[in-house]
Amino acid sequence: MLSGFPPSACLLESLLRASAEVGSAAGDARFLQSRNISSAARMMTLLSVLFEDIRESKTPLPTSSILCLTELFSVVRRTKSIVEEISSGSALWTLLYAELFSQKLYACSKELGRALDILPVSLLQLSGDALEQVELVHRQAKRASLFVDPQEVGLREELIKVMGGSSDCKKVEEIMCRLNLQSMADYQEEVRRLEAEIPKQAGTGGIIAVSNIDRLIVVVTFSMSVIFRCSSEPNEMITAPELAKAASIVFNFPDEFRCPISLDLMRDPVIVASGQTYERGSIKRWIDSGHRACPKSGKNLIHMALIPNYALKSLIDQWCKENNVPLCFRDQDEDSIIAAAAAHAVDHISVVKTAVDAVRMTAEFLAGKLATGSPDAQRQATYEVRLLAKTGMDHRQIIAEAGAIPFLVALLSSSDARTQENAVTALLNLSIYENNKKLIMSAGAIDAIVKVLRDGIEMEARENAAATLFSLSAIHECKVAIGSRLEAIAGLVGLLRDGTATGKRDACTALYNLATYAGSKASIVSAGAVPLLVGLLMDDKAGVTDDALSVLAMVCGCAEGVKAIGENKMVVVRILVDLIRFGSEKGKENSICVLLKLCRDIGGEEMGKCLLMNPRGVPSLQSLVATGSAKARRKADAVVRLITR
Repeated sequence: MLSGFPPSACLLESLLRASAEVGSAAGDARFLQSRNISSAARMMTLLSVLFEDIRESKTPLPTSSILCLTELFSVVRRTKSIVEEISSGSALWTLLYAELFSQKLYACSKELGRALDILPVSLLQLSGDALEQVELVHRQAKRASLFVDPQEVGLREELIKVMGGSSDCKKVEEIMCRLNLQSMADYQEEVRRLEAEIPKQAGTGGIIAVSNIDRLIVVVTFSMSVIFRCSSEPNEMITAPELAKAASIVFNFPDEFRCPISLDLMRDPVIVASGQTYERGSIKRWIDSGHRACPKSGKNLIHMALIPNYALKSLIDQWCKENNVPLCFRDQDEDSIIAAAAAHAVDHISVVKTAVDAVRMTAEFLAGKLATGSPDAQRQATYEVRLLAKTGMDHRQIIAEAGAIPFLVALLSSSDARTQENAVTALLNLSIYENNKKLIMSAGAIDAIVKVLRDGIEMEARENAAATLFSLSAIHECKVAIGSRLEAIAGLVGLLRDGTATGKRDACTALYNLATYAGSKASIVSAGAVPLLVGLLMDDKAGVTDDALSVLAMVCGCAEGVKAIGENKMVVVRILVDLIRFGSEKGKENSICVLLKLCRDIGGEEMGKCLLMNPRGVPSLQSLVATGSAKARRKADAVVRLITR
């Protein structure tokens, strides 16, 4: 007998028992993974014939056979474990991870095939029937392919939508029916199975898996509360706190309003030492269980204080009010909670001085984190400021008064991509408030923003830097300061070339604003903007034709601009004629403006030839004279007179 291996008789008994248990577990399994489980059970049944034949032969087994049977036992035991997990576990959990369970069963089939590859059939003195069954199983295992039931995939997608906040209660009930959850007992058993899954996943799946289970429990709980709301059994009714939590699933809450631990709407958001925000109850349970690290960042918490995030709470309350979402469920009885969740009742909360003071406290706290926090804390703080500055003029003023602007400017040079992006976007949001524009300028932000525009780590940061320059250039002195920096104009022109459609639009609008200052026009032309702008007129994917045309109309105000546009007269005239025919009202006005400027500065005779060579040139001008806006008609008429002369 081999050391470390069981006696052959015991091994065969274990194989027969495990094979039978797979068949028994497969019989208990629900319709989920039915094809894969049936295939596994069928192969185990066929293998049982082999094991019985070997046992009945009562001949000593060669060493190679014992090694192979030991490997087979390992595969059979793993298959049994997976089938039992599916049959006795949560249906919702199995559905959510349908592909994972399919892969597990597929892997067992392939391992079974590899184990049978090395089975020394010639040494086992098998009967003809047993030999035939072994060959059949071997062929089936080798031919096995990964199968994920498309119906399960479709049902899982519907479940994910529900977990993400879909408010279609009928869809929730339909999913439960398809999972054969029909009675109150079925629902309660499903909740019990989900709760039993938590300790299994806590060590391997981590907080994400546990959060998914929590969301599934919410789905079942809410569905149960709606379907069995008229139940007369007191112990079958859901409690108010559970329904308050369950009701949150029917609303599409923004991700930033959800607790990273529970993924539910935060009702009492608090900030921990790492700068992350959580629901008070969730993070308190985390800390009370002995954890001393931030669940999201993994950083050690230097203190356990939970600081209320009044600003975020105010935003959540405001969002709930604007979207007719119930703000509080805990103070109502169960019947009114159900009615509120079903009808999306409105709970009005007035904005009072206390809320303003809370925002001010939060802004001061975040400003401190920006100034002295760790890199992770600064990253989170810039995100919080970015979010807070997005929500209203009062908040933008309060953040500036808290002294956050200089620290945001300093963080523009951060080597962390997310911190840099959050900082420049926060400045963009703050610049919407008129008084903040000069504060941002006086903090020395222009050069730092221009550096992000040209060398930003992420394209989104570069594009938001362009948008910030556009916002700041609304003030004349800011416009002059930006326009006098060749690096700023070069960066915007670079974005015209390399940016996304949004970035190109931001660059165009910023260049247009700068071009309203006469001193910037020649700089824009010398930076190479004109060829790129002409190219954008023909770029349907970019979708910035009108914006690019507006900039060209502005740079026509300087001799350098007219010269640069006129260097390729034929192409430009063809594009302008098409825009006069098919463009927007604004596009037609800017097109005829550029055309008139070219006729006057390059020469009516030369431009007249270009227009006459285009068969649509004169008819397009005549049509514009007849049907265009007053401004367009006047300029089109002037072009026609110039050509005629």
